[in-house]
Amino acid sequence: MSLCIALAATVLTIPTTSFTLSWVHSVEKVEWREEWAVTSDGLQLKQAGVKGSGAGMEPGEGAILEDGWWRWTPPLPPLPELRLAASGKTPGGWTLCHDAGCMTLGMKAGEDSVITACTPSASP
Repeated sequence: MSLCIALAATVLTIPTTSFTLSWVHSVEKVEWREEWAVTSDGLQLKQAGVKGSGAGMEPGEGAILEDGWWRWTPPLPPLPELRLAASGKTPGGWTLCHDAGCMTLGMKAGEDSVITACTPSASP
């Protein structure tokens, strides 16, 4: 499987079956982190975590406090895509990490991106 990231007129293809997406909450200024799997059914959220709690950051049902992080497994079906709309109101963009490294998405307002599981190309 591969991960596709659409940025403006560019599509990046990253060969991976999992990735982590993290960001800093715009109001509370604490980190939020999600672990995702890239599957043939789409993107599957495996675990979410927040370093603290506050406005708009309540831990999910069944959350466990571990090493300062509230962690839980959201009961969501696979998603066809993730749309990251960059508002410019957060201290930074999203950090997307995979087996080969990390990259920052949406550092400035308008630098939106769409993340999907890549679909295999049709044979000629």
